[in-house]
Amino acid sequence: MFLQRTIRKKVKVKGIGLHTGEPAGLAFRPAPPNTGIYFVRSDLPGSPAIAASARYVQATTLATSLGGPAFSVSTVEHCLATLAAFRIDNLFIELDGPEIPIGDGSAYPFMEALLGAGLVEQEEPRKYAYITQPIFYGDGEKHAYVVPYNGLRLTCTIEFPHPRIGKQKIDLDVNEPSFARELSRARTFGFMKDVEALRAKGFARGGSLDNAVVLDNQDILNPEGLRFQDEFVRHKALDALGDLVTLGMPLMGHLVLYKAGHDVLNRLVRKILESTDSYRHIELGAGLPEAVGAGLDSAWGFR
Repeated sequence: MFLQRTIRKKVKVKGIGLHTGEPAGLAFRPAPPNTGIYFVRSDLPGSPAIAASARYVQATTLATSLGGPAFSVSTVEHCLATLAAFRIDNLFIELDGPEIPIGDGSAYPFMEALLGAGLVEQEEPRKYAYITQPIFYGDGEKHAYVVPYNGLRLTCTIEFPHPRIGKQKIDLDVNEPSFARELSRARTFGFMKDVEALRAKGFARGGSLDNAVVLDNQDILNPEGLRFQDEFVRHKALDALGDLVTLGMPLMGHLVLYKAGHDVLNRLVRKILESTDSYRHIELGAGLPEAVGAGLDSAWGFR
């Protein structure tokens, strides 16, 4: 049976906020079984907390932000993607401000910190949302859907009218090794032509060549170049994996995305939650045929 996970000890990550440009820091702290993922604003009176849940998503422009009436937490997707890939179910993420530190623009700093803290299994089973029928959301040309699959598979397609991007696609069974190898180091990206307008609106004030891939009209400005030839679509897949955490439970299914950003993902997650006749809750080892459990053991690297 697959058990819930947390981390062994508290660990910190420091940096700046991509959009605020202000110093930003967080601490990952272990949480008891059946807690879920909570962001805690330790800089505010009473240290208010908010769950990583679709019902608290308040903004999806360039990043995913969670909020309530009194406070918010922004740019949560890179951090959450790491939790999804490494099956971390219960965690307090304590923040000293309104934004997650951007690090190098990828999920790698979070992965490094969490693995350094150590992962611990807890004496409670993981409860999955096992997709039994297709669920679709579309917004014009952009769309996202999920279909039945014995595991977590992600197919992502993007298309940008830029000579260094164009049309890119990635198809990946998501597990700890594949995330570490294929997605964790893919950085966020942006275009020089948009920088002034974004900063005037309060975005990208902390953006630089140190934490993003930046493009002019023809080429990449980062002197070191790309980490992957198709780093752009890999980062979009990373973002999607993080947004999927707001489902509130791990997904078993094949997620297919076409030009889908944070907004479309949030709509799809909400639709999954509403489509109670299209998925069922299961505990691996208890709700699936033995062959499926064996296949997942192999896919996730367990023996």
